[in-house]
Amino acid sequence: MMYASLGMLDLGGLTQFSSKDSSLLPKLSVGPGKLLVSSRRFHTRRLLLSRTRAKHDHTVMTDDLSATKNIKSDMKNLKILDLDPGLEPYKDHFEYRMKRFSEQKMLIDQYEGGLEDFAKGYLKFGLNRENGSIVYREWAPAAEEAQLIGDFNGWDGWNHKMEKDQFGVWTIKIPDVNGSSVIPHNSRVKFRFKHSNGVWVDRLPAWIKYATVDSTRFAAPYDGVYWDPPPSERYEFKYPRPPKPEAPRIYEAHVGMSSSEPRVNSYREFADNVLPRIRANNYNTVQLMAIMEHSYYGSFGYHVTNFFAVSSRSGTPEDLKYLIDKAHSLGLRVLMDVVHSHASNNVTDGLNGFDVGQPTQDSYFHTGERGYHSLWDSRLFNYSNWEVLRFLLSNLRWWLDEFKFDGFRFDGITSMLYHHHGINMAFTGDYNEYFSESTDVDAVVYMMLANCLIHSLLPEAMVIAEDVSGMPGLGRPVDEGGIGFDFRLAMAIPDKWIDYVKNKSDDEWSMNDITKTLTNRRYTEKCVAYAESHDQSIVGDKTIAFLLMDNEMYFGMSCLKEASPTIDRGIALHKMIHFITMALGGEGYLNFMGNEFGHPEWIDFPRVGNDWSYDKCRRQWELVDTEHLRYKFMNEFDSAMNLLDEKFSFLASTKQIVSSADEEDKVIVFERGDLVFVFNFHSDNTYDGYKVGCDLPGKYRVALDSDAWEFGGHGRVGHDVDHFTSPEGLPGVPETNFNNRPNSFKVLSPPRTCVVYYRVEEKDILVESGVEEEILVETMKIATPATEGKVQSSEIPEEEDDEDERLI
Repeated sequence: MMYASLGMLDLGGLTQFSSKDSSLLPKLSVGPGKLLVSSRRFHTRRLLLSRTRAKHDHTVMTDDLSATKNIKSDMKNLKILDLDPGLEPYKDHFEYRMKRFSEQKMLIDQYEGGLEDFAKGYLKFGLNRENGSIVYREWAPAAEEAQLIGDFNGWDGWNHKMEKDQFGVWTIKIPDVNGSSVIPHNSRVKFRFKHSNGVWVDRLPAWIKYATVDSTRFAAPYDGVYWDPPPSERYEFKYPRPPKPEAPRIYEAHVGMSSSEPRVNSYREFADNVLPRIRANNYNTVQLMAIMEHSYYGSFGYHVTNFFAVSSRSGTPEDLKYLIDKAHSLGLRVLMDVVHSHASNNVTDGLNGFDVGQPTQDSYFHTGERGYHSLWDSRLFNYSNWEVLRFLLSNLRWWLDEFKFDGFRFDGITSMLYHHHGINMAFTGDYNEYFSESTDVDAVVYMMLANCLIHSLLPEAMVIAEDVSGMPGLGRPVDEGGIGFDFRLAMAIPDKWIDYVKNKSDDEWSMNDITKTLTNRRYTEKCVAYAESHDQSIVGDKTIAFLLMDNEMYFGMSCLKEASPTIDRGIALHKMIHFITMALGGEGYLNFMGNEFGHPEWIDFPRVGNDWSYDKCRRQWELVDTEHLRYKFMNEFDSAMNLLDEKFSFLASTKQIVSSADEEDKVIVFERGDLVFVFNFHSDNTYDGYKVGCDLPGKYRVALDSDAWEFGGHGRVGHDVDHFTSPEGLPGVPETNFNNRPNSFKVLSPPRTCVVYYRVEEKDILVESGVEEEILVETMKIATPATEGKVQSSEIPEEEDDEDERLI
C-alpha cells in the first residue's frame, strides 16, 4: 500500500496542481467562504505508478475536467431549494457544501478506487490474514518506534518491531510457522510505541475487532484480542435480511440491561428470551444500543473506546451474529446505535491513546478546544482528515457487511453539525442558526459521504439521525443537496410530555399545544416519534409510568383489588400518550425496552454512588408476565396499536389532518390515512353523540379502543355499533363543512380514552348482508364487545356477534 501527503508527495511527471487547480485539493472547512489547504493524507493507488508519460498526463487532465463539470452540475441541481423556497437566501451555503462533498468524493474515487473500496480499510488496517501470514498495520504518525506485543511473544516486542513508511503507517508481517498462525485465535495483543518524549506506551490497536477485560480486577485495562475463529466456530448466517417496512416500528434495546436478574445479559440470552417478546408486540425493527466496545458501562455505550469491537460484556462477535440472525428469522430488522460524533477520552483503552500531542493532521482528533467536548468529557474527530474518513466510513461498512445490520441510528448529530456542538444553544427555527460559520461543513460532508456509502452498499438500509436542532435538509437525499438521512428523531415530543406530566394539572393540558408539538416537523423529512426513550428514564428522572403513578406502582398494580384513582388515571394516560405520539408524531415510532408495559422507576448503571448495584440496570419482565398485575394491560395495548399499523399502514400515510383540538372539551380529533382518531383527555366528561368530522362517507366501526376491558379500561364504548356518516355542507367548499370535513358521524367518548374508527369497505358490507359468498377480510380484534344493550345515541346497533373481534 502507498500513502501520500500533499506536502510530501513527489508528483514527478504527473500534472502539477496549480492555484487554478486548487478545487482538486482536499479542503479544511472553517466556515463558508473560508478554505484552508490541509495536509490530509490519502492513498494514491495505481495513479502514482505512472509518472512520466504524456498520454497519462492527458488522461488525468481529461478526467479532472469531467469531474469539475460534474461538481458544477451537482451544485446547480439543488432540488432542496425547490422544496423549501425559504432556503433560497442560503443557496451559497448549500452550493458550497455540495462542492465540498463532490470534491471529496472525487478525490476518493481518484485515489482509492471509489467510496466502497475506500470503506474496506478493515481489510488492510489492523490484524489480517494475507498469503500465509498475519499482517498488522497501524496509522500512527506520532510514533517514533513501534512493536506488536501479546501472548504470542510473552509481551516482549523486541523481536516483532514494526516498520514505518513515510506516511505514518506502521507495518509488520508475521509468516505462519509449520502452517499455523503464530498469533493464535482469541489471544491478547497490543500496539506498543515510543513517542517523541522517549516514553513507551501500550495501546489497543485502533482497528481491533474484539477486546476483553479481566472482570475480577477493579479498573483493569482492556486487552486487544486477535479474533479469527476456525470455520467450525464461525457463525454462518442462515436467514436473509427482512424487507424494508413501509414505516419503522422500532424497539430500542440495551442488551446488557435486558435481563430480569441484576447482571449483564448476553447476546444469546437476549436473542432467545427478548426478541420473541419484541416480535409478539408487533414491532418490525430492533435498535441495539451499546454494541461498540466501551470501557465504562455507565456511559450507556456512548463513550466508545474500540469502534470495530463488539462489546465483550455480552459475548463474542459470533454471539452477536447469532442475535442478528435470530432477529432476521423473526422478521425483525436490526439497527445499530452508532457513535461517530465523539470518542471516549480514555487513553489506556481507546482511540485517544494514539493522541500524544501531535498536530491534528497526524491525529484522529482536533487539537485544543476544538478537539474536546466540554459537556461530554470526550474527544472530537477531525472529519477533514483522510485517515479519519477511512476509519469511520470503514467502520460503517464493517458493521453492515460482517454483522448484517440493516442500518444505523447516528447518535449526537447536533454536536457534529455545529462548531458550538449545540452547547448553550436554544434553537428557535431561525434559518440563520443553521447556515453560518457555526456550521461544521467538514462533519456535514462526512455525513453526506456516510449516507451515500450506506445506501450504495445496502439500498434497503435505514439511517436515522439524532438531532435536536432541526437542521433543514438533514432528512433529504444527498443528490438534492440534503445530508441524506432517511429519518430524524422527533426529539421535542418527549420533552413536551415530561413537562406536562411533571408540571401541569390535567385541566392545564392544551390540546392545541399537544397537536402543534406532534405535527411540527419539516415537510418531506420523515420523523421517528417517541414518547420516551432511554434518555427520559436515566438516573435523576423517571419513566412516564412512574411519573404518573409513582409509589402506588409498588402496591396498587394488582388486579385482585380495585384500581385507585391514581392507578386508573396513570394507566389511561400512559396508553393515550404513547398512542397519540405514534399516530400523530411522525412517520415511524420508537419505544424503549420495558416502557411498553409501563416499567417503573428509572435506570441507574452500576457506579460508586449506588455501591455498584445492578438493581436499576435491568428489566423486570416478571411484572408483565404476572397475570394478576396491571402491567399486562399497557403491554397488550402497545401490541394492539402496533398491530393497527401493521394492518392499516397509517404511519406510512401522508394523509394527516387534525380537524379538531377543542380546549374546552379536551378532545383531539384527527385522521391518519383513512382512520379516524378520537382522543378525550378530559378527566371527567363523557361525550355521548359527539360529532367528529371525516373525509369519506360510509359506515365506520371501532378499530381500537383504549377503554376495552383487556387494556385495563372500563368497557364503556360499544363495538357492536355501526357509525353512519352524514354529509356536511357543500361538496368542495370546506368553510361550509363541519370542522372543514365533508362528512361526520357521532361517537361515545368517555374521559381519558382514545378510540380509532375504520371505514367498512363496500365489499365487506355486501358480504355481511349475504349478497356475496366471500370470506371476510382477516379480522384483527382489538376491543371486546361492550356490555349488552349499550347503544350510542344516533347510531344503529348491529346484530350481536359472539366472536371476540377487536379490530377489522
